Amino acid sequence: MFLRPGERPTERRPIVTDDHQPVMVEEVLHFLSPRPGGVYVDATVGAGGHADAILRATGGRSTLVGIDRDPEALSRARYNLRSYGAAVKLAQSDFVDVGWVLGSHEIEQVDGILLDLGVSSMQLDVASRGFSFRGDGPLDMRMDPSGKLTAADVVNSYPEADLARILREYGEERFASRIARAIVDARRKGPLRTTTELSHLIEASYPHGPRRGHPARRTFQAIRIEVNRELDVLEATLRSAPDVLAPGGRIVVISYHSLEDRICKKVFASFEGRGQALPGLGAPKATGPLAVLTPNAVLPSETEVQRNSRASAARLRAVERRAA
Repeated sequence: MFLRPGERPTERRPIVTDDHQPVMVEEVLHFLSPRPGGVYVDATVGAGGHADAILRATGGRSTLVGIDRDPEALSRARYNLRSYGAAVKLAQSDFVDVGWVLGSHEIEQVDGILLDLGVSSMQLDVASRGFSFRGDGPLDMRMDPSGKLTAADVVNSYPEADLARILREYGEERFASRIARAIVDARRKGPLRTTTELSHLIEASYPHGPRRGHPARRTFQAIRIEVNRELDVLEATLRSAPDVLAPGGRIVVISYHSLEDRICKKVFASFEGRGQALPGLGAPKATGPLAVLTPNAVLPSETEVQRNSRASAARLRAVERRAA
């Protein structure tokens, strides 16, 4: 919960809290460099942790546009950020629609955009959302509950070859073919309906021996990415974001697995644009619209990882819009 010292909640309902703190806050503020009078987009606002940090850094004298697919997340953000009043503008949408959201608020350019990717603790902790292999819930995994495609649709209708491809590409699962075959064999007896059913099936499909983490982790990740089109949406967003970025404005992305980080690195490098190096003249000069601020991904501190295990997989990259 984000309350000022001495402030008391004014609404007669339980205080909404998120036990998982936002990741890499200091690094986000360093690279986003928020200033009073600026306009910033938290395109994955969640419960509002990063948004609160950005607004605090400007003394509440900036505009924060928060976007999230999840209506429950927006409800929490609205409550947690209520003390900032009209400085906060929230919208339920996919972050690929950032241009449309800004246009609806008559905002043409912004000074910074933040993307904190992946699934949130709010979604993982609620079994009925179907994101976690540790709880028993329906095979759902939709970040936007109004979306049409569910995890059950993927598991029960995709051909074996497509299942194996998804697990291999999105989950980097070594035993993708074996798990896909087991899913297809199991669903012949009837559709798989719950996260527990799927988790047990995956565990039984894994070879015996030492394991790092739960066998279902990569498969659940892969299915979640497919259901929400996460990688397609990420690349489209990064390619369109510079259109709404003011000169000197910055984009900061926190990713949690290699596929996301690879897309960020590729897209940012393509926007930086380097000419061919000439003999004796050193490295080629960057001539594109963006300047990469993080040649290598920035990692969380050891102290933060010890305090927050979710941060261990985090990787941060940032770019800045050139003045000319």
